Amino acid sequence: MTLPVNDDQLRAMVEKVVRQTLGMNAGAPVAAPPAPAAAAPQPAAAAPFPNANRSVAIGADHGGYELKELLKTDLIAQGYAVQDVGTHSQDAVDYPDLAFEVAKLVGNGTAWRGIMIDGAGIGSCMAANKVPGVRAGMAYDLSSALNSREHNDANLLTLGAGLIGANLAKQIVQTWLATEFGGGRHTRRVEKIKAIEKLTMK
Repeated sequence: MTLPVNDDQLRAMVEKVVRQTLGMNAGAPVAAPPAPAAAAPQPAAAAPFPNANRSVAIGADHGGYELKELLKTDLIAQGYAVQDVGTHSQDAVDYPDLAFEVAKLVGNGTAWRGIMIDGAGIGSCMAANKVPGVRAGMAYDLSSALNSREHNDANLLTLGAGLIGANLAKQIVQTWLATEFGGGRHTRRVEKIKAIEKLTMK
């Protein structure tokens, strides 16, 4: 019959086995187990929506509707807050109406940038530039997209859905949104554009 073992006896037995295993003398103290290593600091997680504070107003007439929907999806995936002013179908509409809606949001500061799409991009550019505070530029390749931002500080981009394909349009938008104003000698020229606007508003 096995006699019950109390806690002190069990502890002594375990200590004896440890000493025998490690080849220690009977009187040597048993070292405490090493403290677990501190966990390495983890890098801060990237913000899930890095561009959420950068609102982009987007609009299109019926000719640019499909491209608008594609670009809108792409912008949302990149973390931009998108304000879609329409149109919301391929039914015929007049591009100046939509260009005006996009331009108003940019001009009054509700939107950080604006994008307007029609068949050629030219008429919407003309309409948008009538709104105070708007510097609309049409882009048809990466160079014109970069130039309109770096040299002219354009805050509204117009695109011609009938002139460029979807992949090029995506690249143009990405380049345009990512390009900073160059400043320097360009600042004086942009200020002159603003001065003309003020003169004609009187």
